[in-house]
Amino acid sequence: MMDENSGWEGINPSELGPPKGWTNGMLAPAGGRILFVAGQDAATAQGSVVEEDFVRQFEIALAKTLSVVREAGGAAESIGRMTVFVTDLVAYREGRKAIGVIWRAEMGRHYPAMSLVEVSRLVDPIAKVEIEATAVI
Repeated sequence: MMDENSGWEGINPSELGPPKGWTNGMLAPAGGRILFVAGQDAATAQGSVVEEDFVRQFEIALAKTLSVVREAGGAAESIGRMTVFVTDLVAYREGRKAIGVIWRAEMGRHYPAMSLVEVSRLVDPIAKVEIEATAVI
């Protein structure tokens, strides 16, 4: 299925079942430049995380990821792959409804190929969420 707004083609083989909140594969539009976005956590411009709320950290990390994409000339729909690292899968599950509201506000109905990985910790000791992405501009 081709996304007319972004040029991405979602690849979802029927034998994998319908994805919920992601796309199994994203075929990039021809002629685009690849942008690799480093992991973004909820750190301030001064370099440390001060916000402790899990959902708020997700919101900040997503906003920072999109800031890098926009600075390169892209938009949310430019993202083809995203990995979300969390230190607490239970907190993620408990916050999914609020995270969904944030997602739709920032990403609309664009769902890139995604992975969610629980990790024991992130670099900043207060960080609970880190997001990295690949976009085609």
